[in-house]
Amino acid sequence: MADTSRISILMYHQVGKFQPMRSHRANYCDEGRFTRQMDLLARLGYRVLDLDTALACLAGELATPRRALVLTFDDAYDNFADSALPVLRLHGFPATVYAISGWLGRRAEWFNKDPGRDVPGLMSAERLRQVHAAGITVGSHTANHVKLGESDPAVQEREVIDSKAALEDVLGVPVRHLCYPFGSFDHNAVRATARAGYASATTCLRGAATHADHPLALPRMAISYGDSLVGFWWKLAVKHRPKPALIDWRKRLTDGPRA
Repeated sequence: MADTSRISILMYHQVGKFQPMRSHRANYCDEGRFTRQMDLLARLGYRVLDLDTALACLAGELATPRRALVLTFDDAYDNFADSALPVLRLHGFPATVYAISGWLGRRAEWFNKDPGRDVPGLMSAERLRQVHAAGITVGSHTANHVKLGESDPAVQEREVIDSKAALEDVLGVPVRHLCYPFGSFDHNAVRATARAGYASATTCLRGAATHADHPLALPRMAISYGDSLVGFWWKLAVKHRPKPALIDWRKRLTDGPRA
């Protein structure tokens, strides 16, 4: 598929300085590598879009620029503001940070399940407002970072509705975008997300987003601690082909979820 018909949505988590690790590498990106990755995007002429513009392109309302790309950051770690934001501002790149509304200002306690991992801090409400004021879109990562695909419908409903309302109270603006924690979702989660009024939801399904994707099940490509600059470019230029799970979800959601 040609460059002009797809949008690569990149998935980051933490950006900073980290000790080498063998596991959970997709949760980390070295800040030096991140800087070089953003420099490469600028040099190669990638068009970094905000999510709302990307949605308009995917819906056919706007022409999709060549080498279109979206940057997303899960969990709203403190180190986003320290290490990623200055680089993004240098290049004028928009991005979306997905915040867990019930965990603002806390630590990412789910890291405790893996002994030996440092437990990072999450942005407070005040810091999230500062990031938003700097031009970053804030989306929801649910209220409590639960696996929606493994939750009953009532929990799914509460998680997506409560988080949207809480973040809107914090920011004073509509929250239009959701990210499914752990990439876990099902048809009921998509329906709950639609009823809550979100314009988009991102997944961990691998591939580039195209007109074939439902806006509430958008695929992404994870950027990992081990990705060299060549590996980063390879994901953008070659590894955008959809994986079987993404192809399957595209078929399932062809007619859209019913609220």
